[in-house]
Amino acid sequence: MYTTVNKDSVINNYAAEPQFYYAEYSSPEQQNRYKFQAAVATLLVTAIVLVAFGVS
Repeated sequence: MYTTVNKDSVINNYAAEPQFYYAEYSSPEQQNRYKFQAAVATLLVTAIVLVAFGVS
């Protein structure tokens, strides 16, 4: 932790910054999995909306 003290004896504490890293591009298998998850989520939301319209 990084700490400073000014002339009025006020202490300022600063959190330690984490090491930065760049994200890696998704593999084709992960991209296909994301597409499948998006399709399932779309079907689920569509079904919920249709049921809501049917009930009302």
